[in-house]
Amino acid sequence: MAVAVEMPKLGNTVEECLIARWVKQEGQAVSAGETVVEIETDKTSFEVAATVDGIVLATFFERGDLVPVFTPLFVIGKPGESVEALRPRSNGPSSAVSASSPQPVSAPGAADDDSLPHSSVPLSPRAQRFAEEHDFHPRAVSGSGPGGRVLEADLRALYHAPSSDLDMPETPISSVREKIARRLRESLSSTAQYTLHSSADASGLLRLRARIKASASVPDININDLVTFCTVRALLEVPDLNVLFVDGKIHPGRGVHIGFACDTPRGLLVPVVRNAQTLTVAALATRMKDLSDQAVQNKISADDLSGATFTISNLGGLGIESFTPLLNPPQVAILGVNAIQLKAVRREGEVEFIDSIGLSLTLDHQIIDGAPGARFLKVVRDKIENVEQICTI
Repeated sequence: MAVAVEMPKLGNTVEECLIARWVKQEGQAVSAGETVVEIETDKTSFEVAATVDGIVLATFFERGDLVPVFTPLFVIGKPGESVEALRPRSNGPSSAVSASSPQPVSAPGAADDDSLPHSSVPLSPRAQRFAEEHDFHPRAVSGSGPGGRVLEADLRALYHAPSSDLDMPETPISSVREKIARRLRESLSSTAQYTLHSSADASGLLRLRARIKASASVPDININDLVTFCTVRALLEVPDLNVLFVDGKIHPGRGVHIGFACDTPRGLLVPVVRNAQTLTVAALATRMKDLSDQAVQNKISADDLSGATFTISNLGGLGIESFTPLLNPPQVAILGVNAIQLKAVRREGEVEFIDSIGLSLTLDHQIIDGAPGARFLKVVRDKIENVEQICTI
């Protein structure tokens, strides 16, 4: 019996996804669990797999189409089986925008010259959004989509093409990389960012980590987990940094929702642990590991990539001694965690060498002045230096 596979619901806020690439074509054999099509949301990309073994009898959309969730994408079955009863039906405005029948969209020229005729270019919805966001309206674009339709990848490649006539190799950036770049530009243009650098005695962190590794009954909890737990405790004491700044208004966080930077094969993603203040350090570590694995495997839900009220970015494992993390608006603060290294300190007139962990706190000066930011950083330092007392293992 033929089986239709639908566009999945990837999060509460996701209503439609874009067809990025068909991995399998009509007539090809597939196994259950094998990827058939790659799709994209406005945050990241996902894979839709076959649910049964069989032949791809029909694919209902083209690359570049925007398809509502729960709409049949393709059908798997045995050769000769009918797919008509499974074919998606048009539902008016909410139905998919098909790349096979593009709607012409006027693309104004780069120069304001009314004497030159404006070309009419068939842009996909995603390409149209790219053009508007980048104020990029070339007169002539060679579309790679069906029927000459211009896709986002076409505009992006042209937008980043070198201006010289040299025959230079080009590597278009991925859609995820483009989203990251766009958000970072927006971050810098919409906030007044500054960074405070400090450090904390990491002796307690290292002792606690050693005890955890030596105990077979304790879940694996690493340095980053411990620092994140200390930061959550600090935010409970200094809630002024656990806020969102939206449309000129400050919105206190309803719970500490910690985002943490995660390096994946597709670029930087920021999974979110909601209500982290309710978790023990072991539960927090387990949740962070689960989300990291999902992000790396490209299986994370869109809901788990949104809603953070504060973010932590840890480059210490890569040996970075100091850096300037960038804000993720509407958040007003982000903590960078640096490498642990020996540092000379003066104690009671004597110079000692201690293991010290670097901390870099970036703030939005529109909301958080230097003194409040410094006081928060001091609380974080105190929590880290007393981690053995506040963490129940």
